[in-house]
Amino acid sequence: MVFAELSVRLNDIGYKNWLKAGYCLVKLRDGLQGFVKNEMRDFHQTLSRKNPQLRKGIQCRQGCKPRGNQFYDLCEQCKTWKEEILKHHTSRDACVHWGNCRPWLWSTEYWEMAKAYMPRGQLDIPGPEKCDAAALLNLINFCDRFNFINRQKVREVIKSRNELMHSCEMRVTPQWIVQYERKLEELIQELKHVPEVTSAGQEMRELLSVDWVVHIPGQDYVDGDESQFVDPEVISTVEAEILQESLRELYLKAQEDSSANAQQLQELQKLRGFIEANKDLKEQFHNQLLQVDNLYLPADLLTNQESKRYKQEEEHDKEEGMENLKTISIFLPIYKMSSHSVKEAV
Repeated sequence: MVFAELSVRLNDIGYKNWLKAGYCLVKLRDGLQGFVKNEMRDFHQTLSRKNPQLRKGIQCRQGCKPRGNQFYDLCEQCKTWKEEILKHHTSRDACVHWGNCRPWLWSTEYWEMAKAYMPRGQLDIPGPEKCDAAALLNLINFCDRFNFINRQKVREVIKSRNELMHSCEMRVTPQWIVQYERKLEELIQELKHVPEVTSAGQEMRELLSVDWVVHIPGQDYVDGDESQFVDPEVISTVEAEILQESLRELYLKAQEDSSANAQQLQELQKLRGFIEANKDLKEQFHNQLLQVDNLYLPADLLTNQESKRYKQEEEHDKEEGMENLKTISIFLPIYKMSSHSVKEAV
């Protein structure tokens, strides 16, 4: 039955809270996108105008790019852009993920500059409309263009976001939700001059104030439950996006460090086990699980039966013309939900 498994999962209060908290991040991201876009576009223009070297309007002709996370033999224009980016970084000791950027586009594309202030894994993200909340929050935290915002408020939300996404159990307590809501409110107050953020804040309050009930035809419900019904399509999309983001982070960690530590393996095993225990999720994330397991899990962690099954699945994928599973594209965030549909559903 469609959404029956989702309805069962929502009987777990901790998991429901986990999804609600993730939904709030989705709404926060939606509210920040236009604001961040305008600020960084203006910032890029300001830097281009004020720096004598950049004011010349010269473009990179040698296709400068990082090797890993380091630069070698930069042209004069890209070197100047790199210096400007570092000059406006709020933390002199922070790791700058140069691998996010296409430096030869720094002169013309504001977003290529903005990605230097974000977590790893942003190379193929073309603009704020494709970013997750973590990328936008880190940009605000690490770029001094946003000095007018209290960074402590931003860091508190980033901390909660990391706790949420790195939760092996994929559950949070009601007490955690209360603290999380307070942190979100404080950040929203910092950005009360941004109408989209204010609107997102109202949607978050409405979301957190109601229970989530998925209506399954043929089932009986207590009178009054109708007011708690949420469109199952909306919840399912939010769930997929949050799980996708968790898988993507594990994948990026594995790419950065092939020697997975015990905690990372535990996170992966928990998430993998949860997805495989739910038929609807297992089907939806089939390719991602294959990719993560093949890259991340030592062979001795898989039983002979599992190894055989994965070999069969890989052969099946190749027959279907899916040889190129080793691409980060299957881990890019899912953005299917419009703000309009979300607002109506809550």
